[in-house]
Amino acid sequence: GAANDGDGDRNLIAGAGFFVTPSDSMALICDNWESIPQFASKGGLNGVARSMPSSAALDVVAEARGIPCFVTPTGWKFFGNLMSSKESFDGKDYGPFLCGEESFGTGSDHVREKDGLWAVLAWMSILSKANEGVADGEALVGVKDIVTNHWAKYGRHFYCRYDYEGVDSDDANQVMDAIRENFVDGDISSSGSDIKLVDAVEFSYTDPVDGSQTSKQGLILSFQLPSGDPARVVFRLSGTGSAGATIRMYLEQYEKDPSKHDASAPVALNDLAEEALKLVQMEEMTGRNAPTVIT
Repeated sequence: GAANDGDGDRNLIAGAGFFVTPSDSMALICDNWESIPQFASKGGLNGVARSMPSSAALDVVAEARGIPCFVTPTGWKFFGNLMSSKESFDGKDYGPFLCGEESFGTGSDHVREKDGLWAVLAWMSILSKANEGVADGEALVGVKDIVTNHWAKYGRHFYCRYDYEGVDSDDANQVMDAIRENFVDGDISSSGSDIKLVDAVEFSYTDPVDGSQTSKQGLILSFQLPSGDPARVVFRLSGTGSAGATIRMYLEQYEKDPSKHDASAPVALNDLAEEALKLVQMEEMTGRNAPTVIT
């Protein structure tokens, strides 16, 4: 099944009892570009991009496929520059182009905006191609089959977002400032947990098309799991003002072992979430012992 919002720019892809995250959806469209006439007729993708908070599932596919991949700040204008690189800046041509963000926006260079209807049609093309040659009476290949086969090939990026809404603006800013002081500009070697903090940065972006710079786009804590696989937690602040702020915490961890792919994301990410919340002292600074929403 599929769904769009009221103006059709966002999309949700689902199978029977199965939900496809927007980040996985982008990765699957990239890996199955041969199934999509728009891309196949032009010989494939010349570029892909995702917003920084989105998971790295797209990066893994792009690297395997030899497709240039960009990680941008949140905001469609950054994708638009990449799409317009040749025609507006006499630069490299990245079209055909695929891009998207974790908040259910996916698009291509046929229009300079997210296009939920296009994403649904892309998935219909993928499903149609996957079911070529299925005989009458045989079980059809479904959304879940396509996604789980993709995970078996590339690994799964478990992903979810915690939103702490209506936080006092001063408290929210204190959380972000403490992360900068203690980890980005501080010493990360003091973590004694099995989930090891290995890096802390504040995301900034230099546009490869026009050279413009964008700073303070989110705080990224990178971890190494006991298995040796990578994980990360991103903190971003939204809507500071008299009505309070929203602290968004994006959780992601990579799992190669197919026997562990069936776990639900919130369960798989629980230990990572607890470690991150403990490190940044979320409850102590905000008085919140749980997020308002988990998506």
